[in-house]
Amino acid sequence: MNQHRITPLTESGLLTALSVVLALMAVYLPFIGFLLVLFWPLPLIVLVVRHGLRWGIMATAAAGILVGLLVEPLLSLRLVVAFAPAGLLLGWAFAQGWPGVRSFMLTLLAAIAGQLAAVGLLLLVTDVNPLAMQVDLLQSSFDSTFQVYESLGMNEADLAQARSDIEQGMKMLNYLFPLVFILMGLLYAAAAYISGSKVLRRLGHSVPQFPAIHEWRLPQGFLYLFGFALVGLYWGGTRQIMWLYQLSLNANALAIIAGLVQGLVLVHCLFRHFKVKLFLRIVFYVFILMNPFLAQVAAMTGLIDMLFDYRRRFAARKQK
Repeated sequence: MNQHRITPLTESGLLTALSVVLALMAVYLPFIGFLLVLFWPLPLIVLVVRHGLRWGIMATAAAGILVGLLVEPLLSLRLVVAFAPAGLLLGWAFAQGWPGVRSFMLTLLAAIAGQLAAVGLLLLVTDVNPLAMQVDLLQSSFDSTFQVYESLGMNEADLAQARSDIEQGMKMLNYLFPLVFILMGLLYAAAAYISGSKVLRRLGHSVPQFPAIHEWRLPQGFLYLFGFALVGLYWGGTRQIMWLYQLSLNANALAIIAGLVQGLVLVHCLFRHFKVKLFLRIVFYVFILMNPFLAQVAAMTGLIDMLFDYRRRFAARKQK
């Protein structure tokens, strides 16, 4: 019995059409468009794994041209620059059989580079910084809210304090632009990796597995980064070295986020050991994330765990 297989050209056309549909839905659907654009690299991942990087690049070019004709050339170019590198490189890493962590790190670097390139492209063509524009819109929204509160007769002292806190937050957000790119890249890389690996496994492909959550161990470098960041914050703040202060502030925030992840993993291991029910775990995780003090304790514990590895110590003690 003859088995008919889909040719690379046919499958490339179908996946290119899917990329165009996802792009159009991301543009014209106001609420779920942001979620849909996260999955735009998915057809490219599948195509590269099944037929090679050359077909993925051609599909990217074709999808970009079609979206440019249907919507706007600049928007299409930004979409391709921002998301295609992560999809193409992740598909190539899967096809090469790279380990899960290595594939994810390559995707993360590609996603961050893509976001930087997309913002740079928009800044070059329109001379508009989209991140600064978002901050200005957010500031305008807060100003409108304060005007409403003033019209309702809210205490002026409370309003002045709230306005001062918001201004400090906006100033801090301007300093943390580099961290924003890293977090955006992390979100896009995670969406591409999770969706791509699941779809490929459904199609019968062997995809390297990412380590289970209880096995996650972040590098000790984040602990050292935290220490150097504290020194940089002190030197930059006391000596008015703004580039050092901003760099240290981003490094400090990145190290704290890494410590929080490691701390939550440690809590997860404890819950797993004592067989705590899933619902109670979720409630406790949310409680930690919503409480600044507990989140800070979890982050510091996670940073220290990177050095001492409490899980390995507990396991060694049990074996004695």
